[in-house]
Amino acid sequence: MENDRVLVEGCAQLGIALQEEQVRQFRQYYDLLIEWNSVMNLTAITAFDEVMQKHFVDSLALVKGVSVEESWRVLDVGTGAGFPGIPLKIAFPGLEVVLLDSLNKRVKFLNEVIGKLGLTGISAVHARAEELARKPEYREGFDLVVSRAVANLASLAEYCLPYVKVGGLFVSYKSGSVAEEAKDAQKAIETLGGVQKDLVRFSLPGSEIERSLVVIGKEKGTPKRFPRRPGVPGKEPIR
Repeated sequence: MENDRVLVEGCAQLGIALQEEQVRQFRQYYDLLIEWNSVMNLTAITAFDEVMQKHFVDSLALVKGVSVEESWRVLDVGTGAGFPGIPLKIAFPGLEVVLLDSLNKRVKFLNEVIGKLGLTGISAVHARAEELARKPEYREGFDLVVSRAVANLASLAEYCLPYVKVGGLFVSYKSGSVAEEAKDAQKAIETLGGVQKDLVRFSLPGSEIERSLVVIGKEKGTPKRFPRRPGVPGKEPIR
C-alpha cells in the first residue's frame, strides 16, 4: 500500500486532520481515477504522491481563502475528474455538493466514485454551465461555487456567479500569479453582481508550486440576461 504521508501531512499543514476512513476514501478515489484514466482522459498526473498533492491537497487548499461551513450547499463548475468537489466532500462530509460537467462520460465516472466511496449528499449533473443556470432550482441557490477549470477569470465569472446566492462566494483556483487577470475581470465580476474580496497566493504544502485563490463575493443578483448562450462567455468575455 502506498504511503499516505503526502496527503496526511499536506492536509495537516492546511489545518485539516483526516480520519482513517477519509484517508481510505482518498486512496479508493485514486484507484478509481487511475482505472478509468486508462480508457478516458481524466488526468495527465497519475503518480500516487503527485495526485495526492496536486489534485487532492490542492483541492482542499480552498481553506487558505475561505472558512468552510459544513452547512453550505456547494457547486463545482467544470469539475472534470471531480476536483475540487469530491475532495471537499470527503474532508467536510456535511457539505451538500453538486458536481457539474458538460461531458457525460466524466459524469459516469463521478457517479462511480460517489457510489464506491459511499458518499451521500453529493450528486453529479451533466449540463452546460450556461444552460443549467437558467433552471430555478440551481440559479442563485449555492452558498459557495468553486472552479478549478482552466478558463479566463472573466469567462469563469459568467459561468459561476449566476449560481451564487446573494451573500455567497465564488472561488476560482488559479496557478501562479493572477493579479493582472483579476484586474481584467473586474468589469465582468461587477456586471454579474460580484465583488473581488481577496486574492490569496500561497505555495502548495510540501512544494514550491505557486497557487492562487480569487475570492469573489456576491453582493447583488445577477441580471437575468446572464449567462449568455452556450459558447459566448468563453469567446467574448465581458470587458
